[in-house]
Amino acid sequence: RKRRGGKEAGGQPVSMTNMKEVYQFCGKHKIPVFFDATRVVENAYMIQQKDEHYHGVPIANILREIFLYGDGSTVSGKKDFLINIGGVLTFRDNAEWASEAMERLRIYEGNTTDGGLATHDIAAMAEGVMEMLDDQYMASRISQTQLLGQLLMDAGVPIVTPPGSHAIFLDAKRFLPHIDQDKFPAQRLAAEIYVETGVRAMERGNVSKGRNPETGENCRPSLELVRLTIPRRVYSNDHIRAVADGIIRLYHRREGIRGLRFSYEPTKLRFFQSRFESDDEPSV
Repeated sequence: RKRRGGKEAGGQPVSMTNMKEVYQFCGKHKIPVFFDATRVVENAYMIQQKDEHYHGVPIANILREIFLYGDGSTVSGKKDFLINIGGVLTFRDNAEWASEAMERLRIYEGNTTDGGLATHDIAAMAEGVMEMLDDQYMASRISQTQLLGQLLMDAGVPIVTPPGSHAIFLDAKRFLPHIDQDKFPAQRLAAEIYVETGVRAMERGNVSKGRNPETGENCRPSLELVRLTIPRRVYSNDHIRAVADGIIRLYHRREGIRGLRFSYEPTKLRFFQSRFESDDEPSV
C-alpha cells in the first residue's frame, strides 16, 4: 500500500520514479500495489511542480500515468473529491477482486450503483472529480499551504520542511523542547493553538502512537508533530495570516507552556477519546 501525499509525516509527495520502481519490484514478486489515493491529485500537482519532466503537463495526464503503476486504490471522498461523505474502491483489470468487493458492498453498504450514498452525494462526487482536476484550482489550494509554511519559517517556527501540499506540520519537539515526550508536547501544542486562535489542529505523535503492548510504555515515536490541515475553499489568505500570527505568538511564549497528563486514557483509540489535564495542576 502506497500513500500519496503522506498525511502523517509532512504531506510530502511520492515521485513518479519511485512509484514506477516500486511497481516493477512488486510485480516481480507478485505483490499487488494499492494506492491510498485520497490526496493523489495534490501529489500529481507536486510532481508537476518539482519534476522537470512534468513541467507544463496537465494534472489529469499525470494522474493517468500514476495509476499505471498500481493494481487498485482506495479514495476518501472527503479530500480531493471535495465532498463530505463517501469514497471509492477501484481495481485495475481484476474481475475477481471487483466481484468480491461488490458482494461485501451489498452486505455492509448497499447496492453497487450507490454504495449506500444518497443521489445528491453521488452527484457531488462526480462534480468533485471534474473540479479537482483543474490546474488553477489546485495551484490556488496548495499556494495557501505554502504561504502558511513560509510565514512560520520566516518567524523561526520549527516545521517539517519542505512544506507539503495539504498541511503544515509543526515540530513539537523543537517547538517545546523543555517538555518530555511522555508529557505529550504535540497534544499540548494543539490545545494551545485552539485556545489562542480557535483553530483545531491534530496531534500526530506520542498520543497517536499509543503504548507498546508488551511493556505498557508509551511508544515515543521519532516524530512528534502537530498537523495544520488546510480546508479546501474555506480560508482566505488573510485567514492564513491570522493563523500564522497566533502560532507565532505561542512560539514567543513557548517557555511558559507545560506538558499534559491523562485524566482518562481508553484502551483503544486514545488519540480520539482521551482526556487530559495540565501537568502542573493537581489531579481532580
